[in-house]
Amino acid sequence: MVLNHVEVWERCLETIKDNLPNRSYKTWFEPLIPLKLESNVLTIQVPTHFFYEFIEENYINLLKKTIHKELGAKGKLEYSIKMDNNSESAMNSSILLPTTNKNATKNPEVNMPININKESSREIPNPFIIPGLKKINIHSQLIDTLNFDNFVEGDCNRLARSAGYAVAKDPGKTAFNPLFIYSAVGLGKTHLAHAIGVQVKELHPEKIVLYVNSEQFIQQFVDSIKNNNLSDFVHFYQMIDVLIIDDIQFLAGKEKTQDAFFHIFNHLHQKGKQLVITSDKAPVEMTGFEQRLLSRFKWGLAADLQVPDLETRMAILHKRFYNDGIEMPEDVIEYIAYNVSTNVRELYGAITSIMAQSSLNKKPITTQLAKQMIDKYVKSTTREISMDFIQKIVCDYFEMPVETINSKTRKREIVQVRQLSMYFSKKMTNNSLANIGKHCGNKDHATVLHACKTINNLIDTDPKFRAQVEEIEKKIQI
Repeated sequence: MVLNHVEVWERCLETIKDNLPNRSYKTWFEPLIPLKLESNVLTIQVPTHFFYEFIEENYINLLKKTIHKELGAKGKLEYSIKMDNNSESAMNSSILLPTTNKNATKNPEVNMPININKESSREIPNPFIIPGLKKINIHSQLIDTLNFDNFVEGDCNRLARSAGYAVAKDPGKTAFNPLFIYSAVGLGKTHLAHAIGVQVKELHPEKIVLYVNSEQFIQQFVDSIKNNNLSDFVHFYQMIDVLIIDDIQFLAGKEKTQDAFFHIFNHLHQKGKQLVITSDKAPVEMTGFEQRLLSRFKWGLAADLQVPDLETRMAILHKRFYNDGIEMPEDVIEYIAYNVSTNVRELYGAITSIMAQSSLNKKPITTQLAKQMIDKYVKSTTREISMDFIQKIVCDYFEMPVETINSKTRKREIVQVRQLSMYFSKKMTNNSLANIGKHCGNKDHATVLHACKTINNLIDTDPKFRAQVEEIEKKIQI
């Protein structure tokens, strides 16, 4: 049976979907459109050059296997990049090897001359400088140390960081306008927002970049009403090339402030200026905002920052100590990473507490000191133990790598260690059976129940095994 390009791509997508998290699949593969299939060459359309680069960099091996599976060893993939002027540029990409020439196709707008906004020649009051100064000298309010070099990348933030870097390279010229970054507190929204601005200033020093938190924006708006110069306030913001608004959620319920921001947003977007917005909620979860504003938040890309996983927490700690020129024992770093899992801000709080205690009392930094400080200053003594920490203690006890229990092997000794991890996770955490199973080799809740029942039976019938379980439990609770 001869398949057409649509059918071949649909079969490819089935394989890709089975090998990726749902969020990654929806973000990077659902927007792709199959165009044609000729001589074992499948052509797909990608929305932007950034999409092409990201897919080639992160999913080349998966694509290679998928194309070979559907089209054979001689199968190839060709990208057609949709340009802003509705033209298309084809880019051959042999799926046999990763593409190395990532500049083969360029956005025609990148090198266009900058159009100067006529309003920028007016003498407009600047809410960021002393009233009465005629020269417009806008300070970006960016913190230089909050840059991409200091922003540790992990699975929890890869999409947002990649999109942010793409925006910084070509502000206003990517599909990510606005770039809407959202997460709970302490996960790096503000750091990423500053990093984007700092990178823009470095790559495009001619552009006017402004970082402002929403409370500052609200106060300036109120002052402009009092001083009867609302028009000048709006015109000032319309001069910005890259506007970064932090914590937009504080505009909720403030209709007049939202109306002013709506007009600023429209003007900047229509002029090809870049907007970066952060919030503690996704646009679909926000309340107290006009629908017309919420719809604009969804025009670009909404990317979330999640709680960092263990590996990312370890990398964050290593990066922080390296930057500060501090040598920290590896076992202390591991202990902090395993036991402080809520957010990055709490990680830094733990570091500060431990170092302060060590310096003031002239004590060496040890795991015991780290435990005292984490219990006293960062978490309560009844803190919830993480499943990552449980797995590490159980695997260390049996001298087995953590990766082993997350594999599909059914060797008896490995199965028992996996069951012990499930048993302690159920007993010592508030996680659901489904979450525990997913964390221990991607098993279902029935497997977790069976594991707990098996361990309980062994505890009741095998004194030696019961002693091992008690010893492991003490290690977890230390």
